[in-house]
Amino acid sequence: MKNIGVLISGGGTNLQALIDAEKSGIIKSGRIVCVCSNSVGAYGLTRAEKAGLPTKVIRKNADCGGDIDEFSRKICEYMKEMNVDIIVLAGFLAIFGGKLLKEYAGKIVNIHPSLIPSFCGEGMYGLKVHEAALDYGVKVTGATAHLVNEVVDGGKILLQKAVEIQDGDTPEILQKRVMEQAEWIILPRAVEMLCSD
Repeated sequence: MKNIGVLISGGGTNLQALIDAEKSGIIKSGRIVCVCSNSVGAYGLTRAEKAGLPTKVIRKNADCGGDIDEFSRKICEYMKEMNVDIIVLAGFLAIFGGKLLKEYAGKIVNIHPSLIPSFCGEGMYGLKVHEAALDYGVKVTGATAHLVNEVVDGGKILLQKAVEIQDGDTPEILQKRVMEQAEWIILPRAVEMLCSD
């Protein structure tokens, strides 16, 4: 049984999908042991507490003087302290590197709200991804679960799921559909894949 640490920044809907997937047996080779956020006000922390999960807040600017290496080191220390084997970025909107990437190479999974290689990379997150897809006029978008490496959204793809764009979609409507029809489905499956090797 692998120990899973989840990193979040906001509402924690992907975290909730993971908690539900563990309860329903979709994730059966691992268990969530902690949740770490880079934002004090993240509602995902409330979701974690409701599920009885330990939480910690580590902020890059306030706690690490804006230093990415220090930020990465502190997150890595917490993950080690909690005996985490696999890290899941569930709507984690901060860039890290250094120690965390080295210590957990091939063991960090991220969910990205597009079909990589489209609409990804530096600065492409949240609603910006859906705005870009709509501006470009693509008819299909989706989500990608991938391993994390030193290139933003550049790690090995584990799973992808397509979602159709509909007439009248706004970035907000599209974001919700991509979450419901793709992210919440493939992220738990990708985590189970990693946990079961």
